[in-house]
Amino acid sequence: MSAHDHDNSGPIDPETGLTRRRVLECMTWAGTGILWTVSGGVPRSLGLVGSALAAEPTGMTFLQISDSHIGFDKPANPNALGTLEEAIARIKAMPAKPSFMIHTGDISHLSKASEFDDAERIISQARLDVHYVPGEHDFLDEEIKFYRDRYGKGTQGAGYYSFDANGVHFIGLVNVVDLKAGGLGNLGAEQLAWLEQDLKGRSKSTPIVVFAHIPLWTIYPEWGWGTEDSGRALEFLKGFGSVTVLNGHIHQVMQKVEGNVTFHTARSTAFPQPAPGTAPSPSPMKVADDRLRSMLGIASVNFKRGDQRLAIIDTPLQG
Repeated sequence: MSAHDHDNSGPIDPETGLTRRRVLECMTWAGTGILWTVSGGVPRSLGLVGSALAAEPTGMTFLQISDSHIGFDKPANPNALGTLEEAIARIKAMPAKPSFMIHTGDISHLSKASEFDDAERIISQARLDVHYVPGEHDFLDEEIKFYRDRYGKGTQGAGYYSFDANGVHFIGLVNVVDLKAGGLGNLGAEQLAWLEQDLKGRSKSTPIVVFAHIPLWTIYPEWGWGTEDSGRALEFLKGFGSVTVLNGHIHQVMQKVEGNVTFHTARSTAFPQPAPGTAPSPSPMKVADDRLRSMLGIASVNFKRGDQRLAIIDTPLQG
């Protein structure tokens, strides 16, 4: 699936002179922490994160964290362990306890046992069930032993699986094995066949949440920000009325809506990366110390049964 939108941009707002698509593009790049609900494939703003968090959710809420990179200690953030601790402290302080948490990969930076141990020690303080998928940084040891021993039990193949919660079907995919040219993600024929079978026989009214590390839409192929065979996976999902795809990897908030599918990427808890094409390559981006925490954060997702919509709140560690 390409990153461009359909030609129909929607009506022009008489006050701003912007089309609905252009407003969404501006919000995506600004990363301003707006709460969106998604209904019928169309996002609707509900307000700023602060006021949204003040209201107790009425449905199931789960959290997404991503790209903790425990073990990273370069100038972009010499204390990735500390900013993960700050993220977990924010989660513990939430007025309503989420049902569970998902982590969309790069738990560690170099796939060392000590890095996974440190991550587990901190993340467990949230006292939530956590569902993991790996990032490419979690698969660096020769036998991929450390990730599999901790998180691979009960999964298929390289670590993909599904589960149901409160009427929503969740699918954790692995797209960091056998990376393609430029680092593009890859699902592979075996996993795609499993996905097709996993979805067979399910009611098309079932809300679907897919989570994986590398984005399942093509954001910037020159940097490997996309998944080569994601189009086949999305074919299996296109008949469902509500599909939300959550990813990490690019360390910034971006959102795209195409038909019934909403794509959303999360901030890292470790360090920011540059916007696509604004640097020679993707890499940890050094920013002023007083800006760092405004570019790191977590995401909260709310689902109300019968509403067929998921609301996503992106919350920076600061600001």
